[in-house]
Amino acid sequence: MTAQHRTPVVFIHGLWLHSTSWEGWADAFREAGYEPVLPEWPGVPDTVAEARRRPDDQDGVGLVEISDAHAKVIRELPVRPVLVGHSVGGFIAQHLLGQGLAEAAVAICPGQIKGVKAIAPAQAKSTFAVLHNPGNTRRSVSLNREQFRYSFANAVSEEEAEELYDEWTIPSTARPLFQLALGNFTPHSPARVDTGNETRGPLLLLSGRLDHTVPDLLTRSTYKQYRHSHATTEYQCFEDRGHSLIVDHGWPDLARASLSWLDSHTAGAPAT
Repeated sequence: MTAQHRTPVVFIHGLWLHSTSWEGWADAFREAGYEPVLPEWPGVPDTVAEARRRPDDQDGVGLVEISDAHAKVIRELPVRPVLVGHSVGGFIAQHLLGQGLAEAAVAICPGQIKGVKAIAPAQAKSTFAVLHNPGNTRRSVSLNREQFRYSFANAVSEEEAEELYDEWTIPSTARPLFQLALGNFTPHSPARVDTGNETRGPLLLLSGRLDHTVPDLLTRSTYKQYRHSHATTEYQCFEDRGHSLIVDHGWPDLARASLSWLDSHTAGAPAT
């Protein structure tokens, strides 16, 4: 089966992770017959090491720039892709799906869209290190080990949390976090998603019950925002998972669930 006959799948990462964190997923989807595409956020270099050396390259990049960059990648593909996004990437996946740019989307622990008003104490603690300083909206910031342990890796062992931190974390532009947090208070907010689109492709929202950064309460509240659309929207929760669920030892479970759902809700990838 040649690449041009495969359905593209665009993977969109979130804050503090690099596009290469999707490599295991890319292999799994490629084996299932998809053609993986792993774009990077504007200003982020090609490797984790280089991203750590050059954090200022992405200063001030926000949701609009990230969404536009991925839309450009999508428009250059031969057919509309499937999208898989995590955290802020999960928000971007919904935003692009709402514009009709994808066949379907899986949004994993997605950043909250405009209209979600649920408040979770764990999220407040997880994001305080960034949001307490308004000046961070123009900067790139990093998580220290303690912050990463609480916000990402609280559902895995301390040893695995250390390994994930060393392998995958990068500095990230803080602007998207401010834009999502203030979406309900900002006219014409870039955090708005067209949840009423009746013609968009199917959407799956996945959450981790133990997630501190995007608690399950927020994902369920996001799901409710789509109640006025007849387009397919579904929700699944993984009871023992935190925000690191796409990179920790349990990521194959998420990948299999995503592939299974896509197989039953889209034309799917061609058999290999």
